[in-house]
Amino acid sequence: MTNKEKYKVVHMVTVAESVGLMKGQLGYLKNAGFDVIVISSPGERLYRAGWEENVNIKAIKMERTISPFKDLISLFKILGFFAELKPQICNAGTPKAGLLGMIAAWFTRVPFRIYTIRGLAFEGESGFKRKLLMFTEKVACACAHKVICISPSIEKVALNLKLTTKDKAIVFGEGSSNGLQLEKYEYNEIIDRKVKEIKNKYCLEAYGFIVGYVGRINNFKGIKELIEAFEILQKEYPNIALLLVGRKEKKDPIDEKVEEKIANNPNIFEIGHVSDPIPYYYVMDILAFPTYREGFGNVSIEAQATGTPVVTTNVTGAVDTIINNETGILVAVKDVTGLKNAIEKFIKNPKLIREMGKKGKERAFEKFDSRIIWESLERLYTENISSNQNTKNVML
Repeated sequence: MTNKEKYKVVHMVTVAESVGLMKGQLGYLKNAGFDVIVISSPGERLYRAGWEENVNIKAIKMERTISPFKDLISLFKILGFFAELKPQICNAGTPKAGLLGMIAAWFTRVPFRIYTIRGLAFEGESGFKRKLLMFTEKVACACAHKVICISPSIEKVALNLKLTTKDKAIVFGEGSSNGLQLEKYEYNEIIDRKVKEIKNKYCLEAYGFIVGYVGRINNFKGIKELIEAFEILQKEYPNIALLLVGRKEKKDPIDEKVEEKIANNPNIFEIGHVSDPIPYYYVMDILAFPTYREGFGNVSIEAQATGTPVVTTNVTGAVDTIINNETGILVAVKDVTGLKNAIEKFIKNPKLIREMGKKGKERAFEKFDSRIIWESLERLYTENISSNQNTKNVML
């Protein structure tokens, strides 16, 4: 048994699907000698992480939306669990788990508390709701000893708005929540077979240019603007196709008129959720990701790791994923014309796809290896776990 094995490390996210943001990371920390416990709402992804990564799990129901009574119940359950478990480290992220986890960790005197900002939910909101969401961010940050920002632009916003302080804020490497397990992105026989299956299934060889989107299908991901830009392009380039890869969400759903446009357009293919999007990136000529806000925008660096250039927006998180006009093109948020023009550049100039794709892949492999994140996290835990300053509690 190593010295680290006596240290219990709690990782918290609100919903089970978000446990996937720590894939590989949990097992790495376990193998490094930590006793890892993962908390989220009940769900298949949580249970799978338990046996896939050989870590302990705890299901505690948490609501994603503001729900004071249910949130209080969740908080008391987390408090009780922490009081019994007595963890040495709590790393909580996503808005609700971050807030409840940090409050519970503060009250139960967890020696080292980390809030991971995986996105800023108040962006795009206004009025009282924006102020309330900003306040909850400040509370979570105040309860933490360190605040991990998963992108440089999140750190910039957090400091500018005084959500946290410079001495607390950390960005690992160039950003991202978990990096990429790069060996999975190298083209091989298995991927080649899947690419051929996808092309055959949707008869994609008939199209001269394929635009792709990967992510949740909802309003704030910019699906409305993507469909409008695609329709404009389709009039001039009728042999282009659009692949929509991802699950439709009931929270912030796309407009019914947009749904109708998607359903009635034979050049738009609704793929739905897939467990492995990598072959789809290889099918695409470019990835279009016109999001309104992000924590980082993992799909952007995933696409680039396959040599697929990206068109995305210059918003928090997404802006960090590409080098503008080198590995992709940045456009203004909700700018249909800008999005259309950026995609058209690639249609008109296939050489640009190869050039930006090559540079994007080189950058992804150099800057976003998952081990950069994992080793940085291990080092943060190891260096701070017995520090005298981390046995003190931060006053709210």
